[in-house]
Amino acid sequence: MERLLRGQVALVALAWAALTVQGAAPSGDWPQWRGPQRDDLSTETGLLQEWPTGGPPLVWHVTELGGGYSGVSLAGGRIFTMGEKGEASYLLALNRADGKLHWSTKVGKAGAPGWGGFAGPRCTPTVAGDLVFAVSQYGEFICAEAATGKERWRKSLTADLGGELPEWSFAESPLVDGDQVVCTPGGKAGAIVAMNKGTGEILWRCQQFTDAAEYASLVPAEIGGVQQYVQLTQSSVAGVAARDGRLLWRAARKDNVAVIPTPVVSGNQVFVTSGYGVGCNLFEVSQSGDRFKTQQLYASKALQNHHGGVVLVGKHIYGHSDSKGWTCLDLATGETAWQEKGKLGKGSLTYADGHLYLRQEDGPGTIALIAATPEGYREKGRFDQPHRSAKNSWPHPVVAGGRLYIRDQEVLLCFDVTKR
Repeated sequence: MERLLRGQVALVALAWAALTVQGAAPSGDWPQWRGPQRDDLSTETGLLQEWPTGGPPLVWHVTELGGGYSGVSLAGGRIFTMGEKGEASYLLALNRADGKLHWSTKVGKAGAPGWGGFAGPRCTPTVAGDLVFAVSQYGEFICAEAATGKERWRKSLTADLGGELPEWSFAESPLVDGDQVVCTPGGKAGAIVAMNKGTGEILWRCQQFTDAAEYASLVPAEIGGVQQYVQLTQSSVAGVAARDGRLLWRAARKDNVAVIPTPVVSGNQVFVTSGYGVGCNLFEVSQSGDRFKTQQLYASKALQNHHGGVVLVGKHIYGHSDSKGWTCLDLATGETAWQEKGKLGKGSLTYADGHLYLRQEDGPGTIALIAATPEGYREKGRFDQPHRSAKNSWPHPVVAGGRLYIRDQEVLLCFDVTKR
């Protein structure tokens, strides 16, 4: 019997490897935070262009995933997320067809670092081939087998990598690039570190960049023909070389309280935004020989995104701006095309098939579909989230494989958004 079980596990692992190919996200997959390119842009087509009254049909929902603010990633036949139950936080794998739990692996301790009582993990797991990576709120970093949940290796962002716990805990989602997995523990030993994804061995640290960790996640980019990773902190916007971690460029940017939204890279331009009265900036990164330099093209209060993120669709940035409402901003000029404050409250968003999926963080957790156009706020349907928790709904909506996924604490909902 034991031999038979081992054989079945091996077959599952082989099947998984056939479904997930490193370096390319199969159609319908969403293998990491903000999708295949970390830009919250889905390539899905054939989706509903308007929603019926009451919203798209609910295919399934599951409960008892545990508390926290983790989003979902999808690869092959699995959904990955995190949740806190009892005294521990867990990495979870669910069946994509019905949301049922496939496996659960302990990552670290439970709790709510900082004031406010925001308990549970914040990281969205990253899937790469046959491995999945996740970080708990206390910086416990785990690599597990995607097919079985078996732990391969682990690190502590504080004890092993010298990072310091941010006020509201670690929230970054790891970035996998080739054979390395990259994250931002912060600190004097080097803010950004790359590890061998199979073993956890440290490959390099950016010792020239020593900012403290904040809450944004790294973005891969190619600027001036050089592969690099872009990060936003309380003090800086910076790019480090993907090959060896060398600091390529850094632009000073004084922030306030907390820095959360992921940077947006377009060609050689980097757009960043944050809340607490700071606003947004566009930097141009240029190269002369082996040297990079930055120039700030504008600084504006028009788009102050606390969290919930922003997306670049064509030539315009979309997202929620504190005190100003949902906003469409011309990337090149920083001028607003439109702002809408009264129709939907603050929240997160994603893009798919010509539309933005907006998710209000409070109240009934209203989800709205609007046209992604600079011509104005054009709503195409809305519904109030069923099975709503009493807490803010901070995980971003995800559209993959013709389905809309909404995570809210212990609940995950799956809606059918395909056109019939």
